[in-house]
Amino acid sequence: MNAPEKDPALDNYRAISDAIATLFFPHAEVVLHDLRTQKVDYIANNLSKREIGDDSSLEDMLSEDISERNIGPYEKLNWDGQKIRSLSSVLRDSEGQPLAVLCINLNISLFENAKAALDLFLSPSKLIPQPDSLFRDDWQERINTFLHAWLRERQLSLSMLTRDHKRELVLALHAEGAFKGKSASNYVANVLNMGRATVYKHLKELKG
Repeated sequence: MNAPEKDPALDNYRAISDAIATLFFPHAEVVLHDLRTQKVDYIANNLSKREIGDDSSLEDMLSEDISERNIGPYEKLNWDGQKIRSLSSVLRDSEGQPLAVLCINLNISLFENAKAALDLFLSPSKLIPQPDSLFRDDWQERINTFLHAWLRERQLSLSMLTRDHKRELVLALHAEGAFKGKSASNYVANVLNMGRATVYKHLKELKG
């Protein structure tokens, strides 16, 4: 039996279905329903196990009262138990009459699992305050805290710092006592991506 000939009036919508399914592959299915026949006209990246020619059961979409262009997003359950987020767009002909419905079905289970894993990993419930005995003399921590507060106040980032910015920052760190820590000069030079000699030069200017 030959497959039924496809109505060229829906060709553009079939191409759009393929484009959306390709962009979000493999997580999105796009189903095109022909409201004139109340049948599934086209399926791109079949996730729902529906078939072309299946009944659409969208008779209500032919009502003259329907005014929505996009319906959703709403959630439903797929045959495999995975959660689907869907949006349906009502497509109209040149006279404004409902012609077809384009349904985009996005499988969000993968994203929900990823979110749950990240929430668990980043959960603060297992964190404890920094132990005073361990961090009392943590000069790196103090330098980092001061450095990023300084950057935030000026709406800067490390990658945006000019030579003058770096000089100003070295002097500000010195005023905070940041260079009392052993190897602090080396650390600041590495963080600011500048030579140690330059750091020493700026510090020498203060003494001079």
